[in-house]
Amino acid sequence: MSLRIGQGIDVHRFSDDPHRPLVLGGLVIEGARGLGGHSDADAVCHALADAVLGAVGLGDLGRHFPDTDPVWEGANSLELLTRVVQMAADQGFSVANADCTIIADTPRLAPHTGAMVAKLSDVVGAPVSVKATRAEGLGALGRAEGIACLAVVLLERT
Repeated sequence: MSLRIGQGIDVHRFSDDPHRPLVLGGLVIEGARGLGGHSDADAVCHALADAVLGAVGLGDLGRHFPDTDPVWEGANSLELLTRVVQMAADQGFSVANADCTIIADTPRLAPHTGAMVAKLSDVVGAPVSVKATRAEGLGALGRAEGIACLAVVLLERT
């Protein structure tokens, strides 16, 4: 098969640490409350990495970079995504394109999506779309308890 599709999802609650930065799509969002997690908690990079891993049948991010391993504590998720893209390349696949949707009632992310697109596209070596939407007050995301991201990726055999 020359084409494969993968999907990924990641959800993180907001951190109780007022000094933890919010990192999404490899970008630090200044003045926003950070997300809790073992690494930098970049839900966009995590969802995209899971989509790539799923497309090549390599499991999920936690299998390769477990949150029980102190090596990955505070890890830069753009670097994790870079490793995952290399893992796909080792299996004979490259990213053709990817699409990410961030679900967050706060902060407003539209002003930042262009910078995220540039960072992510550079890392995966292909066009990446990043969109932001709100949960409109519904559920934990709507109550601004955290942020989620959905990602889909198309890989092609190299």
